[in-house]
This record gives sequence, C-alpha cells and structure tokens, in this order.
Amino acid sequence: MVSMSGPYVIRGSVSLPEAELMWRFSRSSGPGGQHVNTSDSQAELRFDLARTEALPAVWKERALQRLAGRLVDGVVTVRASEHRSQWRNREAAAVRLASLLAEATAPPPRPRRPTRIPRGINERRLREKKQRSQTKRGRTGRDWQ
Repeated sequence: MVSMSGPYVIRGSVSLPEAELMWRFSRSSGPGGQHVNTSDSQAELRFDLARTEALPAVWKERALQRLAGRLVDGVVTVRASEHRSQWRNREAAAVRLASLLAEATAPPPRPRRPTRIPRGINERRLREKKQRSQTKRGRTGRDWQ
C-alpha cells in the first residue's frame, strides 16, 4: 500500500498520531458504475479523543467540551465518500479530522471590551430624528381643504 501524505498537523508541532487512527471501509454510494458494487471506497476514520495522549491536556479538555455532541464514548468519527478511490477518501477524511480538531482546540476569542457611544453621535442622531419628525408632520393633510 502507498503511504499517505501525513502527518496531519493539527496546530503547531501537534499532529494526528497514525497509531491512534482507526480506519473502516465500506461500499460507497454515488458515482463509479460497475466498479462501485465491488470496491470499499468509503472511508470512516475514528479517533479516540478521550484516551489520546497526543494532545496537550488543555487542548484535550477544550476539544471534549466543544465536540461533546459529536462524540460517542469519547470517539470522534469522520466519513468521506465523495471520491471514487479509497485512497483519496482516506486523504479527505484525515484532513477533515485534522481541521475539526484544530477548530475544536483553538483558544477562545478574547472578550469584547465594551465601549461608550460618543455624546456627539447620540446628539446628532436625536437631531436627525427630530428633523425627520418635522418633515413628516408637515405632510399631514389638515390645511388642504
């Protein structure tokens, strides 16, 4: 078998360990003609997030919290079946898992620092509202009889 173009880097020097990736292949729906009935081209990649030692503890906690809805017994699963070849589906699944973990382990955004609206802007807004009110009041049909 041809080696894959890994290692799949999550962020910095942390990458997906090949030993902890569990692969499963099955028949894929979609294009392929007669070939699709005989080959297992769909790739399913499983990664045990709860038991891995490859991620720093802080990242692991963050990922477990953010991916809680996707996990089954601490395992995250990614499927790929968009390509006709198993090899390309393996590549797609591994890249998808790496980007999913990169997003899940990213540090939280900085909290927004609240700012006050300058007084001049507020006064201008009120002045324009009053002007608009005068314009509309002038359109009433009281004087038209």
